[in-house]
Amino acid sequence: MHQCDDWIICEHCDSVFESLPLKPGQTSICTRCDGVLQQGSALTIEQLFAISIASALLFVFANVFPVIDISFQGAGNQATLWSSVWALARGDITPIAFVAGVCIILAPGLQIGLLCWLLGFAYQGRRAPGFKGCMRLLVKLKPWSMLEVCLLGILVAIIKLSGLLDVRPGMGLVALVLLCIVSIIVTSKSMQRLWDEAKVV
Repeated sequence: MHQCDDWIICEHCDSVFESLPLKPGQTSICTRCDGVLQQGSALTIEQLFAISIASALLFVFANVFPVIDISFQGAGNQATLWSSVWALARGDITPIAFVAGVCIILAPGLQIGLLCWLLGFAYQGRRAPGFKGCMRLLVKLKPWSMLEVCLLGILVAIIKLSGLLDVRPGMGLVALVLLCIVSIIVTSKSMQRLWDEAKVV
């Protein structure tokens, strides 16, 4: 029987293949279901770590600075992500506030923190403490991180309110747009690479 230390399992049909090194831009396809097995990344671990740090800073900016500035007849108010969740919590839909807080603040924050933790050690050529648990938690957090949905909702609110009030996008919204972009770049990369970098048995 052929022995190999590097196996990869298709997440679509559970077929098992031998993992092969890929160059940037190359993709390995499952011969059974045509699903994507691996993708060659053009970014190094150092670049992914730098992007993760940038996403952490953008996440802080998106939560500190207002996403929209609303004014009407001299009276104004600034809405941040935290104040939006807090406003929901004080109403009759408190469970919705909890879900919103998890999806737009807690889950993305944990995801970014875990990526910085894992990539920081990978940059040093070391395996991060709690590596396996962190990797599993990253997979579980991915469906709960809904920054893109939050961004779409804010843009719809700005369009709808612009006919009634003076609504201006804030610095938090700019940071949120950039955060969505860099998050897609980091999270779209296969986590298999981190397993390889950490030399996990």
